[in-house]
Amino acid sequence: MALIDRIGVDVGRKLRLEDAIEWAARNEVRHIDIQLDTGANAVTHFDDARCRDIRLRAFANGVTIALHTLSAVNVAEYSPFLSDAVDYYLKAYIEVAPKLGAEWIVVHAGYHFTADMKMRMEAGRDRLQRVVRHAEQEGALLLLENLNREPENAEVHYLAHTVEEWRYYYEAIDSPAFALSFTANHAHLLPPGVQGFVDAIPLKRVKEVRLADCWRNGYEEHLIPGKGDFDFGAMFALLEGKGFRGAYTNAFGTLEDMQAARGYLVNKARAAGVKVD
Repeated sequence: MALIDRIGVDVGRKLRLEDAIEWAARNEVRHIDIQLDTGANAVTHFDDARCRDIRLRAFANGVTIALHTLSAVNVAEYSPFLSDAVDYYLKAYIEVAPKLGAEWIVVHAGYHFTADMKMRMEAGRDRLQRVVRHAEQEGALLLLENLNREPENAEVHYLAHTVEEWRYYYEAIDSPAFALSFTANHAHLLPPGVQGFVDAIPLKRVKEVRLADCWRNGYEEHLIPGKGDFDFGAMFALLEGKGFRGAYTNAFGTLEDMQAARGYLVNKARAAGVKVD
């Protein structure tokens, strides 16, 4: 498959899912990532008839759907009532994914409040183990994303943003229903960088690489490629050279920004000596 066909777009909350499929088809985008949390796309609004229609639309248009849970939902929650709610939330995504024909669901490890990091990590690990078992039963695939660093003096920090933290979860969960989503720009924010992450992680478990520009050792920004200092050519050469043949997903700016950047990224890969056709 040509590289440009492997570079998809994170629609997020920008369009109703049916409209997102039509937009993707018009723009020859073969892969979209979408969130089912708000408005017409809230996960509670998908009955069997709507799911069947969406699945058929996507297939007819050659568009692959992936789902992306909200990072604001704390997978590391341990408080009574709230803890149960997070389980229900993740299970709802897991149960709707096969009905939509979704290829995977991106999930997160949650966040901690500095003093309770150990408790939060344990709670998130245990929850992911529970929902992975549910995904096995439902025929869904979960991808755990490495999230972004926060300022050192912040009280709240995302979990699984370093190699060590990410490893804590993926080494504890060995299942065909569990793999990884590598956000390359998040790795660029940390000293190991993309090279350090790729050297350390089990790349064969990575199904998706998420892309945006940012500044080296900086903080979370989802910039249009070319607006930061991320070396996309070097990244493509590294990943493709190691045999990665999965999906890339643009996650920045507007739909038009992400669509326009697909050609820019292919040109960067080509200039780095990567086979793109």
